Amino acid sequence: MFDHYLNHSRTTILFVMMLGAFIVMSIFLPDKFLTLSNFQSIASQIPEFGLLAIAIMLAMLTGGIDLSIISTANLAGVGAALILTKYSLPQLGAYEESSIIFLAIISAIGISLLCGLINGLLIAYIKVPAILATLGTMSIFSGIAIVITKGYGIQGFPEKFLYIGSGTLLAVPMPMVIFIVCILLMSLILNRTSFGFNLYMLGSNPTAARFSGINNRGVLVRTYVLSGLCTGLASIIMISRVNSIRPGYGSAYLLQAILVSVLGGVDPSGGYGNISGLVMGIIVLQILQSGFNILSFSPFFKNVVWGLMLILVMILNFYSSRSAQKMRSKLKVE
Repeated sequence: MFDHYLNHSRTTILFVMMLGAFIVMSIFLPDKFLTLSNFQSIASQIPEFGLLAIAIMLAMLTGGIDLSIISTANLAGVGAALILTKYSLPQLGAYEESSIIFLAIISAIGISLLCGLINGLLIAYIKVPAILATLGTMSIFSGIAIVITKGYGIQGFPEKFLYIGSGTLLAVPMPMVIFIVCILLMSLILNRTSFGFNLYMLGSNPTAARFSGINNRGVLVRTYVLSGLCTGLASIIMISRVNSIRPGYGSAYLLQAILVSVLGGVDPSGGYGNISGLVMGIIVLQILQSGFNILSFSPFFKNVVWGLMLILVMILNFYSSRSAQKMRSKLKVE
């Protein structure tokens, strides 16, 4: 009962923060913030960033972290870009061009799944701590992408592929359609499947999970593979939106993805977090990001703000958890 009240309280606080950020920006920047173009800009950035945040959230639910999401996304994007630029020629027919695009998408997803599998195996079977394993693979994946491209960008993709990042479906941007579908599926997986239950159990208490018959290693591997899948989808949306790929793309997203996960109520120690909280955290951050862009704040200043916010949220979570433990102990005594 108390946990339900605490979860409801966190959701309420997030909603108030989201509403507060919107009101503040609307009051101080009405001419630029409350415009259709600004809302379209916010909506265009949420899907790819949101999918990366989901990837981080999944790793955090196990009590780990995935620092390689950006490198994985870039490597997957490079793989898809090479296929699109090498084999998609002007003289190809509609069927052949569609086949090349399909092959590029499958390649990006396959690369991201492989990267996730490597992370999962290192963490689950070789027992490398998640932060060290993904820090190492981050460098490896990034290095491979740089070697392949020689540090240069790849651009000029077929129009049909660009539809993924800039097209619409019933007046809704395609990236947002993909993101909404992913949110619904992820919510279903986490809340309505045995895998989701096992994942939360593993994050809460690995020892208890093992004695309950849960294959902790298998859950860990599948979690990081699923994280890789979300990263691959983010990569496809990103390169189709900007019509190019460069190994350094999206470097600022890592800190922001970690921030929104914690802001959305995900416990870095594992075992707690939900999609609804994460989505609200994403919206809060994107509203602030929009305001900073309108005010022409430098990326360095924004990094300082994100870092301070992360530390502040962690401090608040610490005291909140400690208060919750005291309350539980008091209720048990009574």
